[in-house]
Amino acid sequence: MKAPHQEIIQANGVDLCVDSFGDPADPPILLIMGSSASMDWWEPELCERLAAGGRFVLRYDLRDTGKSVTYEPGSPPYTLADLTDDAIGLLDALEISRAHLAGMSMGSGIALHAALDHAERVASLTLIASSPAGTAPDLPDMSAETAAKFQMPEPDWSDGEAVIDYIVRFEGICAGEAPFDGAEVRPRAALAFDRATNIESMFTNHNMMEHGGGNVRERLGELTMPVLAIHGTEDPILPYEHGLALEREIEGARLLTLENTGHEIPRRTWDAIVPALLEHTQP
Repeated sequence: MKAPHQEIIQANGVDLCVDSFGDPADPPILLIMGSSASMDWWEPELCERLAAGGRFVLRYDLRDTGKSVTYEPGSPPYTLADLTDDAIGLLDALEISRAHLAGMSMGSGIALHAALDHAERVASLTLIASSPAGTAPDLPDMSAETAAKFQMPEPDWSDGEAVIDYIVRFEGICAGEAPFDGAEVRPRAALAFDRATNIESMFTNHNMMEHGGGNVRERLGELTMPVLAIHGTEDPILPYEHGLALEREIEGARLLTLENTGHEIPRRTWDAIVPALLEHTQP
């Protein structure tokens, strides 16, 4: 197994940009970010702290983000199932037989589908800001007020400062009523803009792709690997009740509650997240 450290790797028939931290001989953790987000939102310091705990940490750009394969805005020729196959294909390309998967938001959906359809490849599952169903009569939806906030006019995608401002505003909405530090987010937003091959596609195509995959909630009983759910009490997109439902409906699942936290992984939560992930991914 080689350590790529920012390489373009052919996986599942497409080019994906992958980065690594730590010793390839250590247990691998594959980090999967959410919709319209490159791997830059898994901050290097967070990855380094996990690697210092004896883990081989991998992060990568999903299709249409960062330096991975990109398509015309508004025309994504792939589905969530393809993104799931990309994650498994990445493990194949790196000759990793089994890995711990940790996903954020849509990335947790990818990780969950991988765990259900490729259980032999998944040592453990961590679901951050996730849900057993997304929308369901017994779980609260995103409020109309929050949904309205997301109806922002698109920026001029060629104007770096305008796009960075847009991303920071977007992240502020994700934080909801939780404390939000725009100064902390801005450097990540700038890096995401600088690294994006097609920034418009990054913010367009994931929202237009087909998800499919059937009713995942009905299949939660199939999960046999250890599951950790991590959820903020102030999540405006998938309210905290979604995290409680994961803990309740997945046998043996544990829930790490992040107080005063929205749909995000801010630096102030790392002191809770890092030890929880290290404990959860023990060999």
